[in-house]
Amino acid sequence: MIFASDLDRTIIYSKRAMDDLEEHPVGHPKLVEIKDGEQVAYMTKAAFLALEGLSQKSLFIPVTTRTTDQFNRLSIFNNEIECKYAITTNGAVILEHGKPIEEWTKNVKDRLKMESVLEEELLSIFQSEGIHFDGLKKQAGKLFFYFILNSLPSKIEMNLIHKLVKKVGWRISLQGRKLYFIPLAISKGSALEFLCQIEGAKAIAGAGDSILDWDFLRNCQYRFVPNHGELAQAADTSELIFTKSRGVCAGEEILQQFLELLPLKV
Repeated sequence: MIFASDLDRTIIYSKRAMDDLEEHPVGHPKLVEIKDGEQVAYMTKAAFLALEGLSQKSLFIPVTTRTTDQFNRLSIFNNEIECKYAITTNGAVILEHGKPIEEWTKNVKDRLKMESVLEEELLSIFQSEGIHFDGLKKQAGKLFFYFILNSLPSKIEMNLIHKLVKKVGWRISLQGRKLYFIPLAISKGSALEFLCQIEGAKAIAGAGDSILDWDFLRNCQYRFVPNHGELAQAADTSELIFTKSRGVCAGEEILQQFLELLPLKV
């Protein structure tokens, strides 16, 4: 049985995410990430135990927009929980026992050349339209980029940005203060579908908080979404199951729901 889940703001939470959502766990949370010697991300202890039990009885696949280097900072998947596969870089990379599957990497690169304009051309379009982003620009290799924003664009500005990127084979996702720009060829859904074919199995359940997660959630029989997420604001949410909890406690609720599905036969 395959279970798949986004990580940040779905089952793990940074200090900033917990502050933004004004939701903090009761007691001492489980530390899951250290960056430059600083403790930066957590999950509840109950969520960790649920994930540990789930990974022992099924195939759990982390699905994240984090780059592979960022994913490797997560101690739970490197030291504590066995992870056969991981989908990183929003689907551009699939790791098998920690190493990229080269067939998949080549497939993504070939599609990028055919389906999307280069990043430089996209930025030039924004400049010609007088669009400026108030924030720090970051790169995810040469695959996509994002801004850590000081101030959020208005709804009108977001609609314009969405229309512009869609015309040239890109898409956007606003996750907290991070505004992502990602080519259409880089897809969590395509990556999960590839792994399902390899394993000869369907994904019984998935969880995610952002628009980018819908790509792989639609491949799942049950689709869980934290009620604070970007997806919770989407127009059509009839096919989604929303958590009762917010923030870090929503991650615990999702993993407990996954455990309850284990007796099902797909």
